[in-house]
Amino acid sequence: MPETISNKQKKLSLIAFSGDFDKLTAVFTLATGAAAVGYEVNIFFTFWGLDAIKQKKGRSFIGGNWLTKLFGFMMGGISVSPNSRFNFLGIGPKIFRYLMKKNNVATLEELVDAAVALNVNIYACEMAMHILGLQKGDFIHEVKDVLGVSTFLDISDGGQTLFI
Repeated sequence: MPETISNKQKKLSLIAFSGDFDKLTAVFTLATGAAAVGYEVNIFFTFWGLDAIKQKKGRSFIGGNWLTKLFGFMMGGISVSPNSRFNFLGIGPKIFRYLMKKNNVATLEELVDAAVALNVNIYACEMAMHILGLQKGDFIHEVKDVLGVSTFLDISDGGQTLFI
């Protein structure tokens, strides 16, 4: 049967470039919302966005050599991700987490868990990992694959793609 609008699965692909708390929250809000209504969702984490999918949630010295380990420590992890604006020396994300819980809105960490539960496809950028000295084992087990850009573009073909 030929594909028509009615029987074609909708697809959303997100490129998570930022490691900022508010931008990661947007990535996972869009991903979980789309997956909840039946979209195929693919997220490609690159550079600072890789912080969201590290196994170690806080600051840690991961990487291939002393320089990448230092860089990995400075980048932090999802639990110490800064706001893009109004970070207030790290207090900004804490305020947002408090307000999210107070208003019964899923926190960033809960959104990540929801994305995993909703089978969102999580991919890590091969080039960024190479530059930052990271290995697939540095990331959560739900990372489906390590990809180059051209492979991610093939996966994304036929749907909407957003860069955050």
